[in-house]
Amino acid sequence: MSWGTELWDQFDNLEKHTQWGIDILEKYIKFVKERTEIELSYAKQLRNLSKKYQPKKNSKEEEEYKYTSCKAFISTLNEMNDYAGQHEVISENMASQIIVDLARYVQELKQERKSNFHDGRKAQQHIETCWKQLESSKRRFERDCKEADRAQQYFEKMDADINVTKADVEKARQQAQIRHQMAEDSKADYSSILQKFNHEQHEYYHTHIPNIFQKIQEMEERRIVRIGDSMKTYAEVDRQVIPIIGKCLDGIVKAAESIDQKNDSQLVIEAYKSGFEPPGDIEFEDYTQPMKRTVSDNSLSNSRGEGKPDLKFGGKSKGKLWPFIKKNKGATPEDFSNLPPEQRRKKLQQKVDELNKEIQKEMDQRDAITKMKDVYLKNPQMGDPASLDHKLAEVSQNIEKLRLETQKFEAWLAEVEGRLPARSEQTRRQSGLYDSQNPPTVNSCAQDRESPDGSYTEEQSQESEVKVLATDFDDEFDDEEPLPAIGTCKALYTFEGQNEGTISVVEGETLYVIEEDKGDGWTRIRRNEDEEGYVPTSYVEVYLDKNAKDS
Repeated sequence: MSWGTELWDQFDNLEKHTQWGIDILEKYIKFVKERTEIELSYAKQLRNLSKKYQPKKNSKEEEEYKYTSCKAFISTLNEMNDYAGQHEVISENMASQIIVDLARYVQELKQERKSNFHDGRKAQQHIETCWKQLESSKRRFERDCKEADRAQQYFEKMDADINVTKADVEKARQQAQIRHQMAEDSKADYSSILQKFNHEQHEYYHTHIPNIFQKIQEMEERRIVRIGDSMKTYAEVDRQVIPIIGKCLDGIVKAAESIDQKNDSQLVIEAYKSGFEPPGDIEFEDYTQPMKRTVSDNSLSNSRGEGKPDLKFGGKSKGKLWPFIKKNKGATPEDFSNLPPEQRRKKLQQKVDELNKEIQKEMDQRDAITKMKDVYLKNPQMGDPASLDHKLAEVSQNIEKLRLETQKFEAWLAEVEGRLPARSEQTRRQSGLYDSQNPPTVNSCAQDRESPDGSYTEEQSQESEVKVLATDFDDEFDDEEPLPAIGTCKALYTFEGQNEGTISVVEGETLYVIEEDKGDGWTRIRRNEDEEGYVPTSYVEVYLDKNAKDS
């Protein structure tokens, strides 16, 4: 099977076919190039996606990623980032192993094709030239033969005519001989050129064209093999990254298997545990006979304070306001006094740990400077030891500041740990009696009032919240008579008193004041004999009676 013997007369079609083969190769290169662009775009999108869902540093979102499910999600994002990297590898390998290689090969192929068909055209032009020479000699031989026949006929005519002179006859005879000789010369020339053309034609169709077409056939077959090899490389580039992609997927599965729901549940407890104990049962209060009203020993704290009995509301302690009081949206106090005890303890402990790390860092720096100073003392040519004194003094001063700061937070931490409700009931009762003799102090961060949108803010120190005046509270129940009204108030805003110890009011409503604000932001009011409770002081405008003010 050879193009030289089978397709000896299909020069033009072979020229078109080989050009089509090059076009196919260039089309395949374009296909691979677009694939590499898709891989790069896909990798970029995956990286952007992974980056988009990464938690922001030093943000609340970063703190939330302590849960195992969130850690698994982070691992998934990291694995997807590595996954994207493998698609970049695919793009790079396809570009270097296929596109660059084939582009260079196409240029070589075009040059080789051009050379082969140039040789073919040159052989065609040569055989055409030989054919033209043959035709020319043939026509000349034919013409000379006809001229010789005419000259012979003219001589015979002159020779037969008696009226023609002998000289004219001789002249005609000589002319006939000349034409005959010319015909013979043309015949010999035609025969020679014919033999030469037949030889050239035989060489053209049996040697030159078969050799040229054989080269073209080999060139085309190499092109076909090359595009096949490129397709194998195309698949192999993908196959090479499959193990690494598999490891990425295995990493995602491993991360998913590391999720521990029990651990996450424990973290929720650690994150939101307030440190308070739940309130105890409310005792039944019989109004049919006089009795001294006492607050339950199991309540969250002993009392709200002087003049605030727990007759109707089962203990209106400050601690009980935690479930529904909104936390301050402003700046956080330095001692975290706006947090429940347990959360405050955690924050303080975290702060102490951070300060200790900073102290250690400064001490390491001080040691390094001290060693450098010793080196300078031993080798003055390396530097002036006195130049380090200022830096050493500065580091020592920083250490002292950090230690004072640490002592401050450790003092707050010790205070909080001493007040966490992990003590016995008897200890808490004794603590209440002790605190009644030592009135609570308000933290330097003043308490904000509630804003009209209903968000009650609270920044009072948690220690003052837990301390209650138990003895004064008990004195409030010595008298069974209801507390007298000490003034009136007008509701400035509507308040939904959905929690224990509170009362709902409607904007514009007028009620009786039976106990004014003691500094905790709450005023006790009465609507009628059966309805009374606490409302935020900022929600009402109070008008105290003159006698009540004087007393």
